[in-house]
Amino acid sequence: MDLKLAIEKRTSIRNFTDEKIPVEDLKELVRRAGLAPSVNNYQPWKFYAITNKEVLSDMAIKVADKIKKLPANESIAAKNVKSQVEWFATFFENAPAVIAMFMEDYESVLEKGVQLSHDEINKLRNFPDMQSAGASIQNLLLSAVDMGYGACWLSAPMMAKESLEKILKVEHPYHLIAFVAVGKPARELQPKSKKPIDEIFKLID
Repeated sequence: MDLKLAIEKRTSIRNFTDEKIPVEDLKELVRRAGLAPSVNNYQPWKFYAITNKEVLSDMAIKVADKIKKLPANESIAAKNVKSQVEWFATFFENAPAVIAMFMEDYESVLEKGVQLSHDEINKLRNFPDMQSAGASIQNLLLSAVDMGYGACWLSAPMMAKESLEKILKVEHPYHLIAFVAVGKPARELQPKSKKPIDEIFKLID
């Protein structure tokens, strides 16, 4: 598929058919994700493709439990808000596959020459590790469109990050960054409207 078309067609898909994704397709999605730029070409990532329904259900339960335990405010909408967030954070359990992204901390060259901690340097540089993760996930999302799938990037499940890492048996130095749910869309969705170019572009000539 033409890159421009893939970019324009991409939208978040949260409802999928039951059609399984071949392992070779999952590998290809991850291969393309791994081609993304990363800080100092450190390539700090690993990806787990999860298709086991029991594991996905267990993860969704942990996320739902975490959300239920969040302290609610006194607003009338509090209960509905938490219920809505719970759905958006757990729909992944019904996806044919969830690709979990893990990263290890990168070591900046600056750390060898200045009296600043890793976290301090990371903040000064505006979190290049997370910028790297975003580039990789965008490769994955666009590749899903190109390969005839739908996908959705999830950060809400990270509220239960520690529990999810235990389920997936993640080992140091890696830690969980995000999920991407992938599958054949249950129905075709039109991309949401985006801001016009004149609203988001400024030329400094």
